[in-house]
Amino acid sequence: MKAIRRFTVRPVLPDPLRPLSDLARNLRWSWHAETRDLFQSVCPEAWAGSGGDPVRLLGSVRPARLAELAGDRRFLRRLTAAADDLDDYLTGDRWYQEQAGGLPGAVAYFSPEFGITAALPQYSGGLGILAGDHLKAASDLGVPLIGVGLLYRHGYFRQTLSRDGWQQEHYPVLDPNELPLTQLKEPDGTPAQVTLALPGGKELRARIWLAQVGRVPLLLLDSDVEENDLGERGVTDRLYGGGSEHRLLQEMLLGIGGERAVRTYCRLTGHPEPEVFHTNEGHAGFLGLERIAELCADGLDFDAALEAVRGGTVFTTHTPVPAGIDRFDRELVGRHFGADAELPGIDVQRVLALGMETYPGGEPNLFNMAVMGLRLAQRANGVSLLHGQVSRSMFAGLWPGFDPEEVPITSVTNGVHAPTWVAPEVLRLGARQIGAQRAEDALAVGGSERWDSVADIPDQEIWELRRTLREQLVLEVRERLRVSWRQRGAGNAELGWIDDVLDPDVLTIGFARRVPSYKRLTLMLRDRDRLTELLLHPERPVQIVVAGKAHPADDGGKRLVQELVRFADDPRIRHRIVFLPDYGMAMAQKLYPGCDVWLNNPLRPLEACGTSGMKAALNGCLNLSVLDGWWDEWFQPDFGWAIPTADGVGTDPDRRDDIEAAALYDLLEQRVAPRFYERGRAGLPDRWIAMVRQTLSLLGPKVLAGRMVREYVDRLYAPAAQTHRALTPDTARDLAAWKTRVRAAWPGVSVDHVETTATTPTAELGATVGLRVRVALGTLTPDDVEVQAVSGRVDAEDRITDATVVPLKPTGTPDLEGRLLYEGPLSLDRTGPYGYTVRILPTHRLLASNAEMGLVTVPSEEVVEGAGMVLR
Repeated sequence: MKAIRRFTVRPVLPDPLRPLSDLARNLRWSWHAETRDLFQSVCPEAWAGSGGDPVRLLGSVRPARLAELAGDRRFLRRLTAAADDLDDYLTGDRWYQEQAGGLPGAVAYFSPEFGITAALPQYSGGLGILAGDHLKAASDLGVPLIGVGLLYRHGYFRQTLSRDGWQQEHYPVLDPNELPLTQLKEPDGTPAQVTLALPGGKELRARIWLAQVGRVPLLLLDSDVEENDLGERGVTDRLYGGGSEHRLLQEMLLGIGGERAVRTYCRLTGHPEPEVFHTNEGHAGFLGLERIAELCADGLDFDAALEAVRGGTVFTTHTPVPAGIDRFDRELVGRHFGADAELPGIDVQRVLALGMETYPGGEPNLFNMAVMGLRLAQRANGVSLLHGQVSRSMFAGLWPGFDPEEVPITSVTNGVHAPTWVAPEVLRLGARQIGAQRAEDALAVGGSERWDSVADIPDQEIWELRRTLREQLVLEVRERLRVSWRQRGAGNAELGWIDDVLDPDVLTIGFARRVPSYKRLTLMLRDRDRLTELLLHPERPVQIVVAGKAHPADDGGKRLVQELVRFADDPRIRHRIVFLPDYGMAMAQKLYPGCDVWLNNPLRPLEACGTSGMKAALNGCLNLSVLDGWWDEWFQPDFGWAIPTADGVGTDPDRRDDIEAAALYDLLEQRVAPRFYERGRAGLPDRWIAMVRQTLSLLGPKVLAGRMVREYVDRLYAPAAQTHRALTPDTARDLAAWKTRVRAAWPGVSVDHVETTATTPTAELGATVGLRVRVALGTLTPDDVEVQAVSGRVDAEDRITDATVVPLKPTGTPDLEGRLLYEGPLSLDRTGPYGYTVRILPTHRLLASNAEMGLVTVPSEEVVEGAGMVLR
């Protein structure tokens, strides 16, 4: 019989055990081994049955067991120690509190998904895991972050396979009362809510749930409330589900509703108001519009409010291709804003102008969320050095006249939260080496360039650790494979072969990620005979563990999954290659440590960062990857292998896959497997262990989320906070008026004459050439602009590469035509073909970059003919 109503019955803990509730409600337990060990000791069977979720555990333990623990002095001492440790963690000074002044009092961090723990399934892939790691690292560092997201009642889908290997999706209902969440309430005890206006006089209401991530509050908005109509209740039903309007409403709720939730939280708790707003990908971009509306309500005009909002906003793009960005029909967006809908005080045309693709190659009828994010943020970044380059090229249309390398998008390479992803066995080895507290600080806070203590660990211990982790993975794989085959309809009598799947002494390769086509799940199948030979090699076999989810609407991705599954089902090789369905955090925490090699073979340069290899590296796993994302930046032969790529413009896609798959097989056959199985005098693979050691000691400190968050603080949050404070209402008005004046006057700005003291087209290295430039500024003054000389080596088409920029100085007074003379030296600091040009840019102390306004004036063709000179 089916229940007609559902309740959540909470356990009543004996008074001595009350601290267990606080420990369970703070998600620090998800990365704090001692707290998890404490919960496991409450009832090991119930802990396993709860999937490692303390809230579910406490709801399933028998009252008699709780009464027994309430009288257990040893357990109570451990409980007191854990509670005191959490209190010290939450209240003590950390890295952020030890820094010099000027840092923001609070930062609001918006993301459509957060991967904190498997017990709170609100993530689909890398973006959410990165956001979760960002919050955890911020907590460890003491950064006063407030996270903002949505609470999806079905989360992301759970994946199973049909008998013939086709992906099937299931959407379990999540009850917030059974999750590690508390509801934010008003002083009178009623649930705190935010409300959005919808067309036709309707409303969208959402409650605010709080997940406490260490020191960081994470606010999650939930539209499944009784006051909403059925359609509005379903806005937060699924992550990345539904059609365009559904997605638009989700993103309006995330951005606009999320900003209102932050204000509500600060009002109710006394938390400092954020000075910096960080938009993690374009989904939350509407938060800037809400902040503009707030400032307009306080008396600012739209342009001044826009400047004030931009100054304190950071935008991070994770997308390497335009197709990965959310874009909406302009009429759909227009219908949801204005007098009859949301933000009625703002002209709809001003809203639309922020997101329209009004640049060469853009589609003028589409509203682009990433474009809006960039226009609403003074500071923007990609998530690896290579991805920063890709992003500058992809969005260069927003800054016409500038070379891609000058587009004001920097990069902060992603990192991963080591306490979450490093196996307990690895942590214990580090604690034995340098002490528990130092090991914890090294992984959580970071800051050192090298982990030199790794050099002192004996080879035997490293190799034994690697085998232990591999053996644990083998057991995990067999258990998950058995469950998967039962779901596919197999009976126990058919599954005896699973007991022999994988071997703890065989070289183990891992490959797990989302399954869009560019990640090339099936590249390894390009030559199936050759792969089979690798799997079954009599002396140097390899075994491969594969996992991944295709988006529910992506039939092409599902076909790739099915292709891999069918290959792995072959009785000849199924003991050497497996596909595990339902890839998620719980599986990943076993998979990364247990693999010897982590494989990544995307189409370069379409991997923005790709952090799974970082998590593997922190456990002593070596990377075998295409030079894309973070691997392009930090690859060294000491850390693994680079798969050669054929990413020239003219390469046929099939031909490219053939070339790169062959390169992958060659590496496995000739370099990876021989090194793993090669034995030295002590019977150990000395050269392999040396690579593990180098990976841990040199690569480990680089890939930490602590390093990443410190970079965000130093390079983006602190400057944004300073600009935010400088942009008082009057200053914001002045800046907006200045920009309006400069844009209006810019057509009158020109470079009229350029000359140098050079008399010949050749010169010696180290020589200095005098440069004289006569410019017209129209109604602008020298304080409004900077005249620059841009010089450097030139290519065959006279394009300047690796440019040096030198400001020129005005000399004298305007001539009879009002033109000004600028002069300066041009240092010839490199040999070979060398060239220069000049340009005029707007300049203001509150611009983050002279390219910010997208205005630049360069010499006309007539001026170039008279002055352009390439020194050879």
